[in-house]
Amino acid sequence: MRIGIIGAMEVEVVNLLDKMVIARAEEVAGMKYYVGKIGKINTVIVRSGIGKVNAATCAQILIDRFQITHLINTGIAGSLDSRINVGDVVVSTDAVYHDFAVGAFGYPRGQVPGHDGIGFVSDPELRGRIIEAIKVTAPEIGVHEGRVASGDQFIASRDVKNDIRDTFGALCTEMEGCAIAHTAERNGIPCVIVRYISDNADDSATMDYAAFEKQAAHNSANILFSVIHSFE
Repeated sequence: MRIGIIGAMEVEVVNLLDKMVIARAEEVAGMKYYVGKIGKINTVIVRSGIGKVNAATCAQILIDRFQITHLINTGIAGSLDSRINVGDVVVSTDAVYHDFAVGAFGYPRGQVPGHDGIGFVSDPELRGRIIEAIKVTAPEIGVHEGRVASGDQFIASRDVKNDIRDTFGALCTEMEGCAIAHTAERNGIPCVIVRYISDNADDSATMDYAAFEKQAAHNSANILFSVIHSFE
């Protein structure tokens, strides 16, 4: 077993690296992959950079070069649902592209031609382990299971937020998850997306995001540490 963990930004992986016994670091395509162990479990941790292309490139390298068997994408996101507050966690049931549209050829918004439906489904076992780890390490955090919407946009407009929510029924929006889930599905790798809600994806988003970023990274590291230990 070798678990790959992708965070888009340095703050999303640095706390977890502090818990890792690092054997080596390799730089591939401008991304640094840290190879080692957390407890007894082989682990590879990497910062992908922001956006779908960075995320998909990173995931494929993890699969091809580092032979990961499971993939977790951690990070922060904007809430699309009034029931989901800043500080809560969304664990993906599936992921969609909110900015993919080839309707002129008869496909519904978000569907990639050749793929059955619009969503890329998360692994139920990984999802269950994440939820159990949150209950153990941070029971005060609200946990929500549902769809994650990804696109190459930081959503800070109420109108855009409402459009994504109404079209896709997603719980949160971010910029990498679906590309990682898509890549994992193409390769038959179990995958899940974990998103800590940093803002409400509206006109207050920039302010909320800056305030919450470090807190979310701290929570993420503790929860993923618990998840990885659950495989021992």
